[in-house]
Amino acid sequence: MGSAINTEGAPHSAVRMAGSVDRERVATMLARAFADDPGMSWIFPDPEDRARRLVRLFALLFDEDAAGMRLVAGEGAAATLWRAPGMAKTGTLRLLGQARPLWRALGSKIPRALSVSNAVETHMPTGDFWYLHLAGCDPAAQGRGLGGLVVRAGLQRVAGRFPAYLETSTERNLGFYGAIGFQVTKEWRVPGGGPRFWSMMRQPDPLS
Repeated sequence: MGSAINTEGAPHSAVRMAGSVDRERVATMLARAFADDPGMSWIFPDPEDRARRLVRLFALLFDEDAAGMRLVAGEGAAATLWRAPGMAKTGTLRLLGQARPLWRALGSKIPRALSVSNAVETHMPTGDFWYLHLAGCDPAAQGRGLGGLVVRAGLQRVAGRFPAYLETSTERNLGFYGAIGFQVTKEWRVPGGGPRFWSMMRQPDPLS
């Protein structure tokens, strides 16, 4: 998800696990990366409101994905947030536990956000898989290869016996993910006039 990314010119040493110290920078970067994302644009039609609320939303998601795998490259210029097998769906209890911060992040757009979330979870595959929940690169860092690097670094860590799964509402992302082994498994729309999404799956590496 997020901005188009390439894989050239970034050293492998640039990738590391993210911690709480990275929270604000990663949330701010993801807000810029998703500024024109069709899914986020549908939830928050007003650009100024979107810019403000996305920082809050991505900070919450950064915290929520602490149990999975959070990677950063370029000191937060690119990041991926992964959910481990069996942890892809948020679930009602987890949502209720975040009611107040979700209201602060989403405000009156909670119904639209829930429509997207419910549709995303409805179209998830069965079985166990690593879920590439979020991937983004700061538009100011495009062309340095950081986005592609951080995605590939995550795949190197999870390419064992479980497949990797993602969905994207940005059509230009399909070529990048296809080049690293993801295949489109579904094309679908959020009910109620929502955006189009593509589901993509990458099978485990055969020699892992």
